[in-house]
Amino acid sequence: MIPIKSGSEIDRMREACQIARGILAEISDACQPGATTKEVDEKAAHLIAEAGCRSAFLGYRLGAVTFPGNICISINEEVVHGIGGPRKIEDGDIVKLDVGVVHRGWVGDTAATVAVGTIAPEVAELLRVTETALEQGIQQARGGARLGDIGAAVEKHVTAEGLSIVRDFVGHGVGRKLHEEPQVPNYGKAGTGPKLRPGMTLAIEPMVNLGTSGVSILPDGWTVVTLDGKPSAHFEHTVLITPDEPEILTWREKTLSKSKAE
Repeated sequence: MIPIKSGSEIDRMREACQIARGILAEISDACQPGATTKEVDEKAAHLIAEAGCRSAFLGYRLGAVTFPGNICISINEEVVHGIGGPRKIEDGDIVKLDVGVVHRGWVGDTAATVAVGTIAPEVAELLRVTETALEQGIQQARGGARLGDIGAAVEKHVTAEGLSIVRDFVGHGVGRKLHEEPQVPNYGKAGTGPKLRPGMTLAIEPMVNLGTSGVSILPDGWTVVTLDGKPSAHFEHTVLITPDEPEILTWREKTLSKSKAE
């Protein structure tokens, strides 16, 4: 069953999502050359606590492993689920920041890829295509459409640009829990899948690789990396299905950090 939120529940979702959005914007400024991913994670922990929330990720269990970070922070070839540690951010890196908070029992979930300093032109294009693919998917997320319409729109845009969709990891419903029904793939066939109904809240999150689509998981049990070592980008919004235009609950200004291509 795909949960349908009521009016008051949607208000709580809006609050949680706007807190997550604000934290994401603040920690993006901390992604500077020389900073460690642990330092960025610690800043996020401070902001989460200051907002009266808890991390939706810290302590999350998957089988026998428990996630040790407050956010997911992944650099370059790391796709998603990276853990803050001693790795230093360098000029030319792209940093994926995924923030999930629990506020008054409701989850806000959002992510973006931040460019640090001067990045290669093909990497700048990767970010542009991935964020545009997210926008294309969101436009399909409206009452009466089918779940497959979202993934089909994302996949069509990415493949037309010659890039690869990560198929091993997908978006998801979100609400009282970080992961609710349904799964939201970034690929698929239009006109298929469950019908979208007003009150559904979905985390739509394309993960796009510059090279092949293949990924693997590092020995830490969490960090996903590209098989060919090429960069990957990730953008995510929590979206409310309405009878009309979708409402982006984690809406933000499109560009989180200024950078330039070589």
